[in-house]
Amino acid sequence: MIQIIAGTKGNGKTKYLLDKVNSEIKEVHGNIVYLDKNAKHMYELNNKIRLINVSEYDIDNADEFIGFISGIISQDHDLEQMYLDSFLKLAKLEGADITAALNKLAMLGDKYNVTFVLSISLDVEDLPENMRDKVIVSL
Repeated sequence: MIQIIAGTKGNGKTKYLLDKVNSEIKEVHGNIVYLDKNAKHMYELNNKIRLINVSEYDIDNADEFIGFISGIISQDHDLEQMYLDSFLKLAKLEGADITAALNKLAMLGDKYNVTFVLSISLDVEDLPENMRDKVIVSL
């Protein structure tokens, strides 16, 4: 499953994402992973949440990013939720069509029972039409 926090830059998506992940850790029975472009938010996350600084890995395009996500899923059978802050930057999709990447994430989520929560720096109208109903917050 995919949940999207949409809105232009500087509207509070990261703060909302951090608040959501920290409240979810009390409710979930499995593991939570938080992917970010740096380790800046390390101390804002509950210590039970695994932070992965994606910039430490050599990811050049969206397909490699989806492979990276698949690798995380394959090594953690208790993974329940993944939070992706700055999705467009992490997946190397700034200014590109994000439809295929979102569809692949949705497929992975369904297949492995993982919920993906993404912050995306786009207005709802700029999202692929099949993903607009996945928006939980528009800022």
